[in-house]
Amino acid sequence: MKDYHINIFYSEEDEGYIADIPDLECCSAFGHTPEEALGELEKAKAAWLDAARSGGKAIPVPTYRPAIYQAVS
Repeated sequence: MKDYHINIFYSEEDEGYIADIPDLECCSAFGHTPEEALGELEKAKAAWLDAARSGGKAIPVPTYRPAIYQAVS
């Protein structure tokens, strides 16, 4: 299985970095550095997947890929 696409961006409002996984609704994390945000997101992803499994919910297949990463045909 391919892993999920991750976005990391700086938030002026929060004065730090936000990381999110578009395929996992509401799965995001904050950090003072991009590396910290990514580390926190890995924890959030694990918790999100555990909660979905224990709740009997379907795990989304990684599908989100920005156009810049798609092969041109």
